Amino acid sequence: MNMSNYLATALLNQVFRNTAYTRPAKVYIALYTSNPTAADTGQEVSGGGYIRQEVTFGAPTSENYQIFHPTTGQQVTVQKRTIKNSADIVMPTATADWGQITHMGVRDAATGGNLLYFGALETPRSILLNDIFKILTGQIVCTLA
Repeated sequence: MNMSNYLATALLNQVFRNTAYTRPAKVYIALYTSNPTAADTGQEVSGGGYIRQEVTFGAPTSENYQIFHPTTGQQVTVQKRTIKNSADIVMPTATADWGQITHMGVRDAATGGNLLYFGALETPRSILLNDIFKILTGQIVCTLA
């Protein structure tokens, strides 16, 4: 997942400018029918029984990632500090069609609030009447680098 402009600014200000950032008590998964982008401009699902669901994360761990070195272009392995959701997330049963879900985001409030992280689904999915969208443990992955 990608960090939003809001969170990047808040963290940089907190660490390097001694500007207080009040962290959220809870964070929530939001589903989107378009890319929310770092600027939080996407179209979140609404209506049809949709409500954001709380997500909890495990402690940060180090994981290996394959990247292309910016200078040599060679594929290399790097370690990144990573957190993942620590439990399944089950969205409510759709009481109407939600459309094609293409992205998800982590937000700091059950409604409104700020986008913290966002990313595209590997396989977009159409949510129709009576469907249930489920995210399994460990499928939401956030890193800082």
